[in-house]
Amino acid sequence: MSAERSEAHHTFVIERTYDVPVASAWDAFANEESKRGWFGEGGDVYELTDFAHNFEVGGVDVNEGKFHGGVVSRYVARYTDIVEEQRIVSSYDMWVNGDHISTSVQTITFEPVGDSTNLTFTEYGVHLDGFDNGTQREEGYKGILDTLGNWLDKKETS
Repeated sequence: MSAERSEAHHTFVIERTYDVPVASAWDAFANEESKRGWFGEGGDVYELTDFAHNFEVGGVDVNEGKFHGGVVSRYVARYTDIVEEQRIVSSYDMWVNGDHISTSVQTITFEPVGDSTNLTFTEYGVHLDGFDNGTQREEGYKGILDTLGNWLDKKETS
């Protein structure tokens, strides 16, 4: 008997304003050590098992880890467009415990607002076979962008 197959499509936009200059917000994505600080390390609930960061058009990012509950999550992204301190476009795939759960395209734009940065995160995804849905992904990225904001705040005050 074959598994039930399905597709769910979801598009969302998240906007955040960070109290740092665009160069600092940009560095959080472009610099491997910086990205590891807010996106790559899992803290108390996530053990990082694979990480790669090649920030250039055609370059690949990988983030794989095991949650202490045993679930293994794998993220693999390919950069398709990078405009310094303005725009990042990438496509990425997600797997959970070896099952391919989604493919997405995301655009991240950076706009200076005085000494702050307005970041706009837009994603279109196809979520496969009921493993994930767009609402869950949107909520997940809201949390990730909040983590970025906390990391930026700490970095600016240190």
